[in-house]
Amino acid sequence: MNMLIQNGTILTNSSRSRLDIRIDGGVISELAPSLSPRQGEAVIDAAGLYAAPGFLDIHTHGGANVDVNHASEEDLEKISVFFASHGVTGWQCSILTDTEEQTLWCIGQVRKYMDAGHRGARLLGIHLEGPFLSRDYRGSMPEHLLRTELDVELIRRYQQAAGGLIRYITLSPEIAGTPGAIPAIRAMGIHTAIGHSGADYDTAWAAIRAGAEAATHTMNAMLLLHQHRPAITGAVLESDVFCEAICDGVHLHPGTVRLILKTKGLDRVVAITDSIMAAGLPDGQYKLGVNDVTVTNGDAKITGTDIRAGSTLTMDRALRNLVRFTGREPEAVLPLLTENPAKLLGLASQGSIAVGMRGDIVLLTQELIVDQTIVGGQCQYSRPTKG
Repeated sequence: MNMLIQNGTILTNSSRSRLDIRIDGGVISELAPSLSPRQGEAVIDAAGLYAAPGFLDIHTHGGANVDVNHASEEDLEKISVFFASHGVTGWQCSILTDTEEQTLWCIGQVRKYMDAGHRGARLLGIHLEGPFLSRDYRGSMPEHLLRTELDVELIRRYQQAAGGLIRYITLSPEIAGTPGAIPAIRAMGIHTAIGHSGADYDTAWAAIRAGAEAATHTMNAMLLLHQHRPAITGAVLESDVFCEAICDGVHLHPGTVRLILKTKGLDRVVAITDSIMAAGLPDGQYKLGVNDVTVTNGDAKITGTDIRAGSTLTMDRALRNLVRFTGREPEAVLPLLTENPAKLLGLASQGSIAVGMRGDIVLLTQELIVDQTIVGGQCQYSRPTKG
C-alpha cells in the first residue's frame, strides 16, 4: 500500500515540524513541506492533527478481554486490533510465569500467529516475565512456579520453540547463576531486564555489568532505595540501563515519575502499560495468568489481596498522563513510547519518522486522542465519526 499523509504536524525526535509524509511499500520514502498525490495513492488529510511515530508497548499481558497466557491465534489478533485503536503499532506479549507446558503452548500460539500475518498492531515478539524471579518480590507471579536457580537450557528450549521470537526476559539478579548467565542469554538474541527483585546494590550492579539493559516496571516489585542500602533501585537509577515506567498515576505517583525522568533523563525511560485483559473494559473480575484479578476503579489487584496485578492502562493514556504529570509538550515525552523502546530492543527501523523507517504512524488530535493508526503504510484504525 502506498500512502500520502498531508498537512499534519510531525512530532518526533523531541521536536515538531510541518511536513508531508509519503509511504511506499510500507516504508517512509519522502518527507517534504508539500508533496503532490500520485495516481492510485491513498491520501490522508491530517490538517489539525499531529503525526507521531507509532507507539511501542514492550510489556503487556493483554487487553480487550484477552489474557496472553491463554491467548489463541485469534485472541492475539483481538489484542492487536485493540492496541491499534490506542495508537500502538508494535507490541510484545508478556508471558507471565507459568508451567513449562503452558509457556510452550503460549509460545506456539505466538509463533503461528506471527507466521500468518494479522490485522492491527504488529506483534513484535515475546517477553518472558519469569520464572527466575524472587519469591519475596513476586507480585502477581505464582510462587510455586518460580525457580530458585537460573536454567540457561530452559531458556534455550523456549527460544528454540519460539524460533528466535523471544526478545526480552525479566530476571532477578539474586537468583543463583543470573549475572553469569546474562551473556549466554544475550547470545540467544534476548535482551535482559532486571526486576521482581530484592537484590542488593552490588548484586544488581553485577547483573548490569554482565549486560542487563533495563529494569522491569521500575520501583514496583523491587527493593526500594535506602540511604545506606541503595539496593536494586539505586543501581538502576544510577546506571545507564533503561527504566520501564507504568505511568498510570497508580503504580507510580506523578512526583515519582518526574523524579525518575530527572534522574535518568528523557532518553533512558520506557513507558509501558503492563496491561492485563481488563484494559479497555469496565471494573470486574478478570484473569492474569493463573491469578484471579479484581478491578476496582480501574485498579487491578489479585482477588482478596492488596497486591497489584498489572494495569488497565493504554499507551495513548500514558502519553496524556506524561504530558500532565510533567507539564512538558507532547514531543518532549513522546520518545518514552517510541524511540526509547525501539533502541532498547534494537528495532532500527521503528521509533521515529524519517526516510527509510517503517511507515508506522499514529495521527493524534490536539488533545492527544488517537484519530488514525497506520501500520506499514496501511490504516489499521480510524476514529469513528459522529452522526
